[in-house]
Amino acid sequence: MWRAIDAHSKTIRFSLRTVLFPCHQNPVSPPFKPPSSGHFSSLTKTLTDSSSTPSPSFSILSFTTRHCNNVARGGGGRGGSLIVARCISSISASAAPNQQHPAVDWNEPVSCPDVGVGGKGTDVEEDTRPSIPVRAFFFSTSVDLKSVVEQNKLNFIPPTSRMTNYVVLKFGNLSQPSGLGSCISGSSCSYMVVFQYGSIVLFNVREHEVDEYLNIVRRHASGLLPEMRKDEYEVREKPTLNTWMQGGLDYIMLQFLNTDGIRTIGSVLGQSIALDYYGRQVDDMVAEFTDINRGMEKTGTFSMDSKKLFQIVGKANSNLADVILKLGLFERSDIAWKDAKYAQIWEYLRDEFELTQRFASLDFKLKFVEHNIRFLQEILQNRKSDFLEWLIIVLIGVEIIISVFDIVHRSGFKFF
Repeated sequence: MWRAIDAHSKTIRFSLRTVLFPCHQNPVSPPFKPPSSGHFSSLTKTLTDSSSTPSPSFSILSFTTRHCNNVARGGGGRGGSLIVARCISSISASAAPNQQHPAVDWNEPVSCPDVGVGGKGTDVEEDTRPSIPVRAFFFSTSVDLKSVVEQNKLNFIPPTSRMTNYVVLKFGNLSQPSGLGSCISGSSCSYMVVFQYGSIVLFNVREHEVDEYLNIVRRHASGLLPEMRKDEYEVREKPTLNTWMQGGLDYIMLQFLNTDGIRTIGSVLGQSIALDYYGRQVDDMVAEFTDINRGMEKTGTFSMDSKKLFQIVGKANSNLADVILKLGLFERSDIAWKDAKYAQIWEYLRDEFELTQRFASLDFKLKFVEHNIRFLQEILQNRKSDFLEWLIIVLIGVEIIISVFDIVHRSGFKFF
C-alpha cells in the first residue's frame, strides 16, 4: 500500500514539474516559437526600444531562448511573462516599465546597428577629389594685357563678362572642356589669371613650374617691385557635396570648379595680394612719420625738406587711387551679378580675406599720414613765411640806409 501511495505521489510531482517547468521536458528542444499575442503583449510593445536598423530575427529569438532557460532553472509558475520581462530589460534598460510603445510584429526583422571599435558607428565618407593649389603673386604695378593676349592666343579664354582688367589663360590639354559643371582636379590643365594692376593668380600649377608661368607675364610688366609678394590658397572639389560650396581653414570646397569659378576666386585673391602690398607701403609711411614725430618730441623741430614731403604726398595719393580705381575693390564681379552661386563664393572669400576691414585700416592709416602731412606743410609754410618776412625787413632796412646816405650826400655833409 505504501508503495502504491509513493508511486502515486511521484506521478503527481512529475505532473506538477511538467506544468511548472515546460522548458525541461525535452533536453533538446525544437526551435523557439513565438507565443500568442495574449501571453506576450508586453514583448510586442517594447521591442521597438532597440535600434531601428533592421537585422535577421533569429538573433533576437536565440537571445530570448537563452533567457528562457535561465528562468526555467530559477523556477516560477508564469514562465512566459517572466521570460519577456527579462528579455526586454536586456534590450532596453533605460525604458520605463510603464512606457507605451508602438507594437512590432513577430515577422518584422529587428536588429542593432553595426558598431565599430570604441562604440562608434562606422561612417565611411566619400573621397574628395585631389585638392587644387592656388597661388597669388604681385611683382609689378602694371601689365600690358594686350601684348600678353597677342603672344598667347592659343591659351586665351574669351571673357564671359564686361570686366577688362584681367585675362584668363589655359595651359595643358586645351581640348578638355572647362565649361559649366566640369572639374579640373586631377587633370593636367593649369590656369593663369593676369590682372592689369600687376597681380597673377595660378590654378593647379606645381611649385617647380611657377617661375615658367611668371616669366610669361614678366616680359609685359612694368614697374617691377624689388620684392615679390606671394599668397597661397586651396580649392577642393566634391561633386557629392550637399551644398554648392563649403568654407574651411585656408581652403574652399566646391561641387566643381570651372572658368567662372576661376575668375571669381582669382579676382578676390588678386585684390588681396595687391592690397597687402599697398598696405605695406602705407605702413612704411606711417613708420616714417612716427620717427619724425618722435624727433620733434625730443628736439622741438624737424629736418625734412619740402621736396621729400611732397614726394610722400604723391605716394600716399597714388596708393589710394590705385586701391580704389585699379583694384576695383568696391566693384562687384559681373559673374557674381549674373549667378547667385558665384556671388556666394565672392562674398565668402571677401569675408575670408577681410578685404573690407583691411581697406578700412588702410584708409585710417592714410588719414593719419594726411594729418601729419598737413601739419608738416603748415610748419614748412610758416618757416617760409618767416623767412620772407625777415627778407622784407632786411630789404626795407637796406633801402632806408641807402636813402639816408643819398640825402646826406646831396646836402654836402662830409663824414670824414
